Amino acid sequence: MTRKNEPVHPADGERLQKIIAAAGLASRRQVEVWIRDGRVTVNGRVVTQLGSRARIGTDTIRVDGRKLGSPEPPVSILLNKPRGYLSTCADPGKRPTVLDLVSGVKARLYPVGRLDFNSEGLLILTNDGELALRVTHPRNSCRKIYRVKVRGVPTTEALQRLRKGIVLDGKRTAPAGITIVHAENNTWLEVVLAEGRKNQIREMFKRVGFPVVKLKRIAIGPVGDRGLAPGAWRFLTAHEIRSLKGEAR
Repeated sequence: MTRKNEPVHPADGERLQKIIAAAGLASRRQVEVWIRDGRVTVNGRVVTQLGSRARIGTDTIRVDGRKLGSPEPPVSILLNKPRGYLSTCADPGKRPTVLDLVSGVKARLYPVGRLDFNSEGLLILTNDGELALRVTHPRNSCRKIYRVKVRGVPTTEALQRLRKGIVLDGKRTAPAGITIVHAENNTWLEVVLAEGRKNQIREMFKRVGFPVVKLKRIAIGPVGDRGLAPGAWRFLTAHEIRSLKGEAR
């Protein structure tokens, strides 16, 4: 008999987080949280172990009691997020989200990674769990490039601290690429990160005494689009998707 926390079908089937992400509900990382929280059942049994597997078409998988449907065809779009939108699927406070900017797409999309409410720039929305994992997981080192305006002119010492990494919330940030683009009363910089903690760039520059005035993401890995207007979106090309997944030839 399979106990509550034992993997289901350990020798066959697919991992639960991959199956659920492929159905378009959320990214694999978010699904892993659901599994740990006991929100997923397989054939009526709560499954909380991340190594658990199931068989599509044979096993009954439910999330929060709702039966999982067939996997959706993968859909991935690139959005130029304006300021004043949340990078979430819904907000209890009824603030606008990035999904409000996307119309005519039937697939259930979710944002990949973070851009805070007052930040702008490129954001991927997808139902492709594998793509989301490749873009967000630290081991894949998918670089994101930002244009950042800060108050004042940072010293060489301050920038060098950020390049090497500083401690935020008890953990050191990964080395960052930082280049001054233009400096006068305020300073524009190009910042390259291979990680994506919450409000990371704002917290980094705040820590060294130069608060961020404006922040815009201009590239995600090999994907950029300077001609995409704020609030506009387009489908990612097949080549862009392969490049993001590290499969480009």
